[in-house]
Parts: sequence; structure tokens; C-alpha cells
Amino acid sequence: MNGLMPGHSVKEHANSSSVLKSLPISALKQNGLLQSLAAGGKQPKTERESADVEQAREEWEALESIQPVVSEESSPTPLISFNEALQHFQTTDLGELLKKIQPTIRRTGLATFTHFLFGPPRLHRELLEERDLVFAIAQSSLDNSQAVHLRVLQTIYKRLTGSKLDCPRFGTHWENVGFQGTDPATDLRGTGFLGLMHALYLVMDPETLPLARDIFKLSQHPTQNFPFCVMSINMTCIALHALREEALSKECNRRQQVVGVLNEFYVATFLHLYQLWKSQQKTVSDSGFVLKEVELFAKKNPKQMLRRLDVFLRERRYPDPTAQRPSPCLGGRGARSEGTRGKEMHFTGVCELPLNMEGEARLI
Repeated sequence: MNGLMPGHSVKEHANSSSVLKSLPISALKQNGLLQSLAAGGKQPKTERESADVEQAREEWEALESIQPVVSEESSPTPLISFNEALQHFQTTDLGELLKKIQPTIRRTGLATFTHFLFGPPRLHRELLEERDLVFAIAQSSLDNSQAVHLRVLQTIYKRLTGSKLDCPRFGTHWENVGFQGTDPATDLRGTGFLGLMHALYLVMDPETLPLARDIFKLSQHPTQNFPFCVMSINMTCIALHALREEALSKECNRRQQVVGVLNEFYVATFLHLYQLWKSQQKTVSDSGFVLKEVELFAKKNPKQMLRRLDVFLRERRYPDPTAQRPSPCLGGRGARSEGTRGKEMHFTGVCELPLNMEGEARLI
């Protein structure tokens, strides 16, 4: 009943079983062992048993011919650098999107004359194409059919969480890194794919990655928490406003580049908000007022913002153990009055300034 022949011990049976398991299927077939086992040893075959044995033999042969296939999805998606993602847009036809952009504010009447006399300098002609590319990216939506788009999304998630594995395109895990729902695309209103590009720059640049993790850590604070990625998108929105209002033109002309200046201004603005939020113990209920304050300060003092970011990164690069002074705060001197605390208890969404408006920005 147990398949043991008289005179054989259990140990001998176990040893023989291990030998059989180590043999390839083809060797078992050549020795006729499969057929003899299926046929019950020396018992005579019936017609039904012969058919069953033949079917079993065909199934074994088919099993041998099956080769293991490794799915492409089984290996993690490689990280993508900011330059690689930018090159994707530089080599993509953005003609239709370029028709929709408005890279400067439309001014009429006295406003045009005043801006000409007292406003910031115009962007150099050779930089207009690069500026327009930025606004075209801001018009681009997250496309699930584009591998580069998905790699950007995966890279942001992995660098913030430390995960080595890919995560699903949709799901509540995106809320863990500060999106407001299960689909990050729904939070990109007002900035388009540029919102993800800036977050990518923040987490992939070796100098700004520690800052990104500090901000992300603060966003997980029990009382001072905020949605990290949504806040980042708001910083991108502020940077776009500054570029559109030509507040960055002087620095762009000096460096002869637009993308690099805009990236640094985005990081400087995020640093400004981080230091203000942390030092003044802000909460989500303060978000609307804080964002408004950050935008007004940043657009009014772009050179100061960039200089202080440079100092901050330099101090991190070459820390002085004897120095006791804190890093410079970009939000002014000391904590501001707590009288500006708002009554709302939800995070203010992506800022969206109408293109034909001037003056004070409205964050909604």
C-alpha cells in the first residue's frame, strides 16, 4: 500500500526517492519508469489504462518543452535623471502645446508703458525657445503610455520612501508621499508635468536630496504634517508665476539659461517654506496664508532667494562644527505674528493665477 517492496527499509526507499527526483524527466522516460509506474508494475494493461498512460506521456513531453519566461515587469523600473527626462521633452514634438502657452503677462495701456520703463529686463532672444519649452512642459499632462512619464513618477516615489520596488500606477500609496488621492495626475492642475519634473530634480540632485528628505520628514510630523507632493506642486506654480512675470529674467540673462535658474528658484522657494513652516510651527490650517506669504516674498526677492539657497547648500557641503549659528532663514527675521492663522482645516490646493492678472497672486 505504501509502495514499499518487501525487504526494503524506509531509509532505502527515501534514498531511492531522492535519486529519482534528481533525474531529468527524459531519463525516466527512457528507462520506462513512468510507464511502469502508471501501469502498476507487472499488472496487465487495460485499454483504458493504456490511453491514460499515453496522455500522461504527452503531458510530460509538453512540460519539458516549456521554458520559463521572465516578465519585464518583474524587474524594477530604473531610476531616471532630470536631464534624461528633460531630453525626452526636447526631442518630442510639442507643437500643439506651444500654441497654448502664454509665457508673459498681457499688459495694456499705462501698465505696458510703466512696465517698459520700470519693470524687469526682457529675456534675451536666444533664451525664448528654452522658456517656451518650460511652459510647454507645464501644459503636458501625465501620459500612462509614455514610459518616461511613468519612470519619473516611480523615481519620485522610490527616492522619498527608500523603496526598491515599483508601486502600482494607482492606489492609496501615493497619499504616503503627499498626493491627495490615488492618482497623482489629478494634482497636476496648473503646473502639468513640470510639477513632477521639479520634484524629480529635487530628489535626484545629490545636493538637494538631503533637503528633500528633511522636508518630507517634516511633512510626516504628527502636528505639522502637510501633503509633500502637493506642496511641491505649489512651489512649481510659484516659480512659473515668477518666470511669467519676468522676475527671473535678469538672472536667466546673466547665466544664459532658463531651466537651471527655474529649478534653483523652485528649490529656494521650497527651502523658504520649509524653514518658515518648521520654525513657526505652522500646520495645515495655515497653508493658504503661508503660501501667499511665500509667493509674495519669493517673487519680490528672487536674487536673495537664490543667494540664500547657495549659502544653505554650501554650509551643508562644508559643515563647520565650531559654528553655532543657524542656517539663514528665507522668510525674514524671527517668527511672524500668529494672528494670521486661518480657520480652514484643509490644505489649500494648487495655486492657479489667471494669466491676465497682475499684482497680488491668489492661491486656491
